[in-house]
Amino acid sequence: MDYKALADFLFPDVKDTPDDIEARFPERDLPDGACVTRIGPSPTGFVHLGNLYNAIIGERIAHQSGGVFYLRIEDTDNKREVEGAVETVINAMDYFGVHFDEGATAEGDNGSYGPYRQRQRKDIYHVFAKLLTERGLAYPCFMTAEEIETIREQQTAKKENPGVYGSYAKCRDMSLDEIKTEIAAGKEWVLRFRGEETGETITVDDAIRGRLEMPRNNMDFVLLKSDGIPTYHFAHVIDDHFMRSTHVIRGEEWISSLPMHVELFNTLGWKMPVYCHTATLMKMDGASKRKLSKRKDPELALSYYQQEGISKDAIWEFLLTLLNSNYEEWRIADPESDYHEFPYSLDKMSVSGALVDLDKLRDISKNVICRMSSQQVFDGWLEWCSEYDAEQAALIRKYPERTLAALGVGRGGNKPRRDIETWKQACTFMSFYYDETFSVTDEMPEECDADTVKEFFTRYLASYDHNDDPTAWFDKVKAITEDMGFAVKPKDYKKSPDSYKGSIVHITNMLRIALTGHANAPDIWEVSHVLGEDITRDRLSRYA
Repeated sequence: MDYKALADFLFPDVKDTPDDIEARFPERDLPDGACVTRIGPSPTGFVHLGNLYNAIIGERIAHQSGGVFYLRIEDTDNKREVEGAVETVINAMDYFGVHFDEGATAEGDNGSYGPYRQRQRKDIYHVFAKLLTERGLAYPCFMTAEEIETIREQQTAKKENPGVYGSYAKCRDMSLDEIKTEIAAGKEWVLRFRGEETGETITVDDAIRGRLEMPRNNMDFVLLKSDGIPTYHFAHVIDDHFMRSTHVIRGEEWISSLPMHVELFNTLGWKMPVYCHTATLMKMDGASKRKLSKRKDPELALSYYQQEGISKDAIWEFLLTLLNSNYEEWRIADPESDYHEFPYSLDKMSVSGALVDLDKLRDISKNVICRMSSQQVFDGWLEWCSEYDAEQAALIRKYPERTLAALGVGRGGNKPRRDIETWKQACTFMSFYYDETFSVTDEMPEECDADTVKEFFTRYLASYDHNDDPTAWFDKVKAITEDMGFAVKPKDYKKSPDSYKGSIVHITNMLRIALTGHANAPDIWEVSHVLGEDITRDRLSRYA
């Protein structure tokens, strides 16, 4: 076989040489030890938690080392591509605070190592497809899907490894004339790598999993599909070399493909990046763990967290607890530090499944939001409402000063209130601050019958002075409490319940319910001063 003639026949339009491509994409000028990382999502319209999980790893090791983090769109499978999916990926990453130094953007490409969309790099891939063909390491294959399925059935029956290799690779020894005849007849073909059965093993030092040992590739795997677009296996090797990636972060499902990728790097004479195969995202299903499912689990989609209004900071903190075993210890020791200051490390990653616990996430979210300033909560909440709850956004804009003051209630100090866990839940919790959404959901305490309720609110309003400070206000509440036969000290009521109608807890709960609609609510004095005297008197007078 004249492999040079075959290469010229299959790729007549390829004029660039491998050296030309090397010159087009030189080594990056970066400090020693700087990492170059990327994420390479497919534009399917579904951006999942795993994309963000791996993006945070890539972003951290790149930016902590003074390196580069970029976005590459791996759109080689045009059957799965959804219109607008690239923008969906970009917007999702931006929403969750993942920022790229270069790569694909909504407006085009940003950076000197593009194009950053694989379908636009076809000419680059064909240079190396031609090179491998010239070296006798790639050949056109005309087998149909039906033929390949028949081979798989035979292999299954014989309990052999499935795939095209050895005697099953029916097209690998076709002559040049036979190839030309098939192509002239309009037969579709793919370009396959010519594998070799050696019985050897390979070892790869995975930055997360340590040393991996597996059989060397012997498969005649596909390099180019029938439309001339490469498979992931071929494209990512070429792209990561010429975009000068130092680390490849991807899910553990790609480990089985590693022999093909090692084979290509070695064959092309290129230094292999450091592979980092991350753990699968899991959830508890009864007493056992299982992989998160696109079909069963809405929390796999990043859109779920956006729609629920879980802040990007909470998501980051939650994922960092999954990514590094020592993150929670660091957060306890540095409660006020920005999570970007955490010294993330690949060697502290778990190789077992990462458990996505939504209860834990919401608890972390409460902690994150309670540490925010009132203005930060205001801005984050309004931004979310502007997209997902127009009516609430209108209320916030109508009453900005009241809203900001309300968000300050119970905030600060050593034990700030943890009332808000998501922006969506904030709409419910904060509803009592606006007459337009105020409603009473809790019943008055059973210790307070209708006559007691009426008497208390009549006396309370008669003595109410909106200018009282908290001490003066509470002294008046205690006086009414005692005068009506309720225990001022809850422990006295607990010790001798028959001696009192109830305790001051029941009295203040009446106030909370009348003022906020709930027995569990923030400080009554603070709430009344956020609402103002007119609203406070109006709500309480309904019970007098």
